[in-house]
Amino acid sequence: MIKNIYLDYAATTPIREEVLLEMLPYFSEKYGNPGSFHSKGLEAKNALDNARQEIASLLNCSTKEIIFTSGGTESINLAIKGIALANKEKNHIITSKIEHPAVLNSCAYLEEIGFKVSYLDVDKYGKVNPKDVENSINERTSLVSIMYANNEIGTIEPIKEIAEICKKKGVLFHTDACQAAGCLNLDIKYLGVDLLTINGSKIYGPKGIGMLYLREGIEIVPLVHGGGQESRLRSGTENVPYIVGFAKALEIAQKNKDKENARLSELRDYLIAKLLKIPKSRLNGHSTERLPNNVNISFMDVEGEAMLLYLNEMNIYASTGSACASKSLEPSHVLRAIGLSYEGAHGSIRFTLGKDSVKEYLDRVADAMPGIVKKLKKISPVNLSMEHFT
Repeated sequence: MIKNIYLDYAATTPIREEVLLEMLPYFSEKYGNPGSFHSKGLEAKNALDNARQEIASLLNCSTKEIIFTSGGTESINLAIKGIALANKEKNHIITSKIEHPAVLNSCAYLEEIGFKVSYLDVDKYGKVNPKDVENSINERTSLVSIMYANNEIGTIEPIKEIAEICKKKGVLFHTDACQAAGCLNLDIKYLGVDLLTINGSKIYGPKGIGMLYLREGIEIVPLVHGGGQESRLRSGTENVPYIVGFAKALEIAQKNKDKENARLSELRDYLIAKLLKIPKSRLNGHSTERLPNNVNISFMDVEGEAMLLYLNEMNIYASTGSACASKSLEPSHVLRAIGLSYEGAHGSIRFTLGKDSVKEYLDRVADAMPGIVKKLKKISPVNLSMEHFT
């Protein structure tokens, strides 16, 4: 039987066995509500407190600064809408054109109710220029939100530099670190950010759990009202099993990141070199300042979705971009923002590597892709030159 080759780790990851084992008792044995005033409740509360302490230690921050949410999307919404609604007199927000839809759609909603949003351009590699951030800040700016690393093309942004500019200007800075959490530095003191988003499903933890780091002293308006859990910022009974699993997953990811980054970077570069031998192909994103597991390639004259179908028949699972926008037939907003034409953006495919990725699997991909591309080009109604990439 042909083994499945999963290369869509940026969309989601399987739960590690160690993480699942850590979670299991809290489904059936230690099932109390952390808010209950009895032994079962205390048992759950202790688990919740320990998980919060573990994450705070990994991020080098206070436990008071960790707010658990249902995932990255909710955390981002709480950060952007919560800060905006707490600072209505400063109704200007800055973000970039390559952010996750959770950021872009939160900003679009705020525009509908009267806020102003500046969407910054990026260069051909997908990098935000810190000077553009600085030049866009005005006296009415309350928040800047720039992602730590891009989920589609893997480019790593100059977060520390942007944070320094925001601090100097007296503006709050939020970063979406969902893709970065498994492989980049999360030390809050080093990064200098005011708000930071992480979720569990990108780090071999459970889906449906995330967190917002919120620097102590920052005023924010909650989006969910109720019993006042999570410092009255996110009401609802805490999801103890998922929080426990999230903390364990983050602990393992951060502990192993240096060794795993080196392994994945070598595999990433190996696959990139193989795929770029295919005629009329190009790498999307920065060649070196990119996530260690991200390979995003565009092939002219072919459709990304068609490539995925052929690969799927071979039990190879990849993506054309963000899983959160996969139902859309529109070309990637990220690829369009870095200068690709409509046709060039439609011909992209994203392979993201993970803990089970090995060279043998990448050789199967590299062997399959030239034939797939050649077959699709034969049935393509157009044959465009490379200049149509831009």
